[in-house]
Amino acid sequence: MTHTDTQSNEGDLAAAPGGVGAVTEPVPVPVPVPVDEKPLGTRAPSFVRGSRPLHMCWQVGVFIVGLVVVVVGIIMLPLPGPGWLVIFAGMAIWATEFVWAQLVLRWTKRKVTEYAQRALDPRVRRRNIILTTVGLVICGALLAVYVWKYGIVMPWSISE
Repeated sequence: MTHTDTQSNEGDLAAAPGGVGAVTEPVPVPVPVPVDEKPLGTRAPSFVRGSRPLHMCWQVGVFIVGLVVVVVGIIMLPLPGPGWLVIFAGMAIWATEFVWAQLVLRWTKRKVTEYAQRALDPRVRRRNIILTTVGLVICGALLAVYVWKYGIVMPWSISE
């Protein structure tokens, strides 16, 4: 074995077109997508994706519609109505076009599934039933004390 056989190939790398100091483009690594999940990216029709200005207008329109739905959902939080459901509907509208919204929805679905599985655990269900029963008994006792002390007073006069 000669001295050149044991050397590294550093000299060869420097002479090669993609050697030391050369800027090469990164090779895209495919991200594994679970079978039940769609790949990330736009869901716009092909004729919209074909034209850059049309696609930008499409994205602005999707963003505005999603924003209106999310704002309505936020307004519904303190008011009567399904606020969280409307907020997630707005996120679903955004997810048709924006990768960040798709990632947020995937994370939310994973967390909801985790919590649903955890809630189905018999020990957790038993604990929740016991806590609910204790809470109802306490509320019933407080209501009974209130009625015993103040009685039931209707806000209207029946004798009129």
